[in-house]
Amino acid sequence: MRTVTYVSNNTVEIVDKPIPEIEPDEVLVKIAGAGLCHSDLHLIAMGDDNPLIGGTLGHEGAGYVHEVGSAVTTWKVGDPVLVALVLSCGECRECLAGRDSQCLVASPRGALAPAAPGIGTPGNMAEYIAVKSHHLDPLDGLDPVDAAPLADAALTPMHAINTVRDRLTGDATVVVIGIGGLGHMGLQIIAATSGSRIIAVDTDPAKLAYAESHGAIAVPSGPDAAARILEETDGRGADVVIDFVGVQPTVDLSVAVIAQGGAIRFVGLGGGGFEYVAGIVEMPWGVNIERPYGGNRSDQREALALAKAGKIHVDVTHYPLDDAKRAFEDLHHGSIQGRIVLVP
Repeated sequence: MRTVTYVSNNTVEIVDKPIPEIEPDEVLVKIAGAGLCHSDLHLIAMGDDNPLIGGTLGHEGAGYVHEVGSAVTTWKVGDPVLVALVLSCGECRECLAGRDSQCLVASPRGALAPAAPGIGTPGNMAEYIAVKSHHLDPLDGLDPVDAAPLADAALTPMHAINTVRDRLTGDATVVVIGIGGLGHMGLQIIAATSGSRIIAVDTDPAKLAYAESHGAIAVPSGPDAAARILEETDGRGADVVIDFVGVQPTVDLSVAVIAQGGAIRFVGLGGGGFEYVAGIVEMPWGVNIERPYGGNRSDQREALALAKAGKIHVDVTHYPLDDAKRAFEDLHHGSIQGRIVLVP
């Protein structure tokens, strides 16, 4: 089968590999669509000594059940399914508490990231993938090609938003930084599930126009962004800031505009940072900061329910699987609105 394989630093190739053989508790999925994410760009830029070199990429995937293991009773051939982003054992303390993104078996402390397809295990940018049967969710009428990015582009914002759910009141202001693959979904989720006012920040006028079309106040990223946000909030600052970029300017903006007692969620992997000093600091008192990653299956099912109800929609651009190199280049150059989906 054809796979998109990470062969060297910043280089992917189409490589033929055997179709996986499944274990009794596994399902073989024929991939219909595989999403391409900025984190894939970060992954392949980690140097020629990266232990993940040689692996099949892709942590967003959907398709049809092609074969079921002898012990599988929950799926049948032909079922349309979404492949879970975060892999888990389903039995440890964290999994049983509903925190499967912190699975003690699949994602022990010190791991690069929670285990996922395409990150340490074979990914979805292929014609087939073998997965444990409990790592699938039904699509119930959603197109598996366009639904593939829901595994991350919807899951990750949903998880971050759920960590601040109690703050999303009718009089709250939420700043969403970066209206790309994750951010355009985060904006829709907030709009669909809360009455909070949304301020969207981006460098791209087209993405700001997209945000405005979904009811947000658009603020161009730049030296005047913080002043504009403070003006919009009468000097108080934002109740919640969700940074889907994570570069130094966006981290600086997040810290500059958060309100006293507010919450910041740094989702983007851009490498920015800030210095924290216990005591009197520039940041307001009572600010809660978290570094969420991926999400739990409960977050995934909430996102799927919103998609099935037509309340959120992934903006996708299709590329043939064989054009993966061009797709990676286009994403790197910022020429894509929303999400790329590779179609085998």
